[in-house]
Amino acid sequence: MHRSIIYILISLLFFNSSLTFAAQLALVIDDFGYRQHNEEQIIALSTNITVAVLPHSPNAKRIANMAHEHGNDVIIHLPMAPMGKQPLEKDTLFPTMSETEVNRIVNNAIARVPHAIGVNNHMGSLMTSNLNGMQYVMKALSPHSMFFLDSKTIGKTAVKTAASAYNIPVVVRDVFLDDQQNEHAISQQFELAIQVARKKGVAIAIGHPHPQTLNVLKNRLAQLPSDITLIKVSQLVTPQPEPIKPKATLKDIIDRYKQRCDQVWHFYHTENE
Repeated sequence: MHRSIIYILISLLFFNSSLTFAAQLALVIDDFGYRQHNEEQIIALSTNITVAVLPHSPNAKRIANMAHEHGNDVIIHLPMAPMGKQPLEKDTLFPTMSETEVNRIVNNAIARVPHAIGVNNHMGSLMTSNLNGMQYVMKALSPHSMFFLDSKTIGKTAVKTAASAYNIPVVVRDVFLDDQQNEHAISQQFELAIQVARKKGVAIAIGHPHPQTLNVLKNRLAQLPSDITLIKVSQLVTPQPEPIKPKATLKDIIDRYKQRCDQVWHFYHTENE
């Protein structure tokens, strides 16, 4: 009888504490500064959406100020050279640039995007794969206490290696939401981001202020699963009061439940001998 009561009490306490782990999802929306109407709606969806502002876009300062006032993280969407021949933003960084030129461009970008706490790369497959060029970038960023989000537009990225020399925190993109600009594909990518978060404990997804992306975010964020928590990207850089805990599997719960029951029963049996 006593043993049954002990088992019931332990199960209630244990299951209540073990099933509260939530995976974390960070959303970053790039290319802010051109699509004012869509961007304002994205900001309004959640303070936990991070906005990445192109420094030479016409609405850069206005949208950065609005996002900051709403409570969103603001980062600089720093243009970097791709390997392809896409149209380029003004002051796109190239590996062939001198340290002085890179420093000028980076500091000018910081001046153009108020309240920025970090940087991620706009395009950049050519630039981010070049260690020397990225070392210039990180050196220019080092006095400003910013983190770097590697959008990972190429597998052989030199971002982490370059950043380590200047103690700049780096986080890395897991999923692109809208390479295909149709709502079904974007929704599938959002689901992939959720699955990655459940597997790893955390995931970073990057999208753009397309109308299709906005529509998907409205629907999916309103129905976010209870085991997924939307967070700011900065929470992955700044130490938090509670560390990220892995999601407990059913086998883990059963094993730990049995172990606690055995420990309590052994203690109870020893005390009453």
